[in-house]
Amino acid sequence: MNKQPLFLDSITEGQSLPSQARTRSGVVFDPSQDRWKFRDGVKNVHLVFDGWGLENSELKDGFKRALAWQIRSMSPSHAVNMHAKTKHLFKFLMNNFSGLPTEISGEHLISYAADPMVLKKGYLSCLSGFLKKWHELGYPGVSKGAVDYLKSVRLQGHEKGAAVRTMDPIWGPLTVMETEALLDALSDAFRDQKVSIQDYLLVWLVIAIGMRPVQYASLKVCDLKVLQTQGGDETFMLSIPRAKQRGVVDMRSIKKNRAILPEVGKLMLLHIQEVKLRFAALLPDLEWAPMFPAMSTQRTAAGYEFHNGSAALANRVKRVLESLSVRSHRTGEQIHIAATRFRRTIGTRAAEEGHGPLIIAEILDHTDTQSVGVYIEATPAINERIDRAIAIQMAPLAQAFVGKLIKSEADATRGTAPSSRIIDLRIDRSGQAMGSCGQYSHCGFSAPIACYRCSCFEPWLDGPHEAVLAYLLDRREKLLVTTDERVASINDLAILAVAEVVRRCDEVKLSKLERANV
Repeated sequence: MNKQPLFLDSITEGQSLPSQARTRSGVVFDPSQDRWKFRDGVKNVHLVFDGWGLENSELKDGFKRALAWQIRSMSPSHAVNMHAKTKHLFKFLMNNFSGLPTEISGEHLISYAADPMVLKKGYLSCLSGFLKKWHELGYPGVSKGAVDYLKSVRLQGHEKGAAVRTMDPIWGPLTVMETEALLDALSDAFRDQKVSIQDYLLVWLVIAIGMRPVQYASLKVCDLKVLQTQGGDETFMLSIPRAKQRGVVDMRSIKKNRAILPEVGKLMLLHIQEVKLRFAALLPDLEWAPMFPAMSTQRTAAGYEFHNGSAALANRVKRVLESLSVRSHRTGEQIHIAATRFRRTIGTRAAEEGHGPLIIAEILDHTDTQSVGVYIEATPAINERIDRAIAIQMAPLAQAFVGKLIKSEADATRGTAPSSRIIDLRIDRSGQAMGSCGQYSHCGFSAPIACYRCSCFEPWLDGPHEAVLAYLLDRREKLLVTTDERVASINDLAILAVAEVVRRCDEVKLSKLERANV
């Protein structure tokens, strides 16, 4: 008979830590080591216990036991959070009590709670449940007095929803113009082969659907469903694994369907073909290949072979979007990229469209409505009125115009080819062209409005750009009266792009006039 290993959940106080412990999903690690490093599903866990004053003590032993219980009973992400917060507490005690105590007392927690940073960030509120459980389990390190203190006070948590309520330009929701600018830049980079098909699809999903990185990391190629409508058209559904579901060991056991655009779905089918070719000799069932595989072909956790970790995928999205160097029209700086911003954007848009808390919770994949009230309460004035002066002032910040200003048609990429001229009789009845199109292939976008946002557009210095700007501003004002701000603001980026062309033309003409008067 094989001797069974001694696991953490089978030992009692007084015994040394065993060499093996399990996560909730069954991953085995060694809790006796001072560095816990393992992969649980798509979550990479790396917890360090040496080098920050713990040394070998009962406090360290009790901390490890309590944290291992968290890993076995809850999610690894929660354990990682508790490890970081407890480390902050220990450093505070070292700095204010001449070293770490053998046991955390009520006096220690009272001092910690009074620290301005701890109060502002709500650290003790986050730690309260973990410290209580630590004591309840009977592990050394937390006194009864500490638990009595935690039960006697009402701890203030970190303020939730402030970034949404204030429309914080760094951490809050993106405006419609910022979102469109990111998507346009992403499409341009993909067209120019500066972004791979995998990165394009990943980033598009993050912006358009707003799920958590761990959910994208868990996707497999079989999660894309192609359905046929009665009319014979194809519709595409993505079955996304649900995260943060209590009592669920494998998040892929519960999924939520999300519809995606047909053009994105067709592109995803091409990507899936490439993925299957890559793993043809590595996986027995190619339907279980990862949708967004890691760069290396090193095997990882069982059931998630070759999957990216959630943190790695989040960093990948950040790198791709930061490489686009898209500026915010609000700050004039490059848009700050964080996964939480896209979720906040999705929630904010849903509230602006009049959806209630149940629908918003469904869209954001929440199990209840406790955290979605902030979107209902928030009334951000994202789409204010824009006149010519404001448009000219905002244009350089937005960087909405990405084409090339030319003196005349003689300087155009396609020369004097009639089909390259951009003309709209609604704006200029004389038929004067706004500029030239430098693209030789067919374009299905609506000219001239879409042209000003296209890198292939070559506006002429003497084109009727003022008339285009006046037309768009007048149209916006009429839509504000007859519809709502959301509909009226649909062409705001185009307005800023036209305004930038007007501004640049004025600068060139003024420069010529000044040189003539010298």
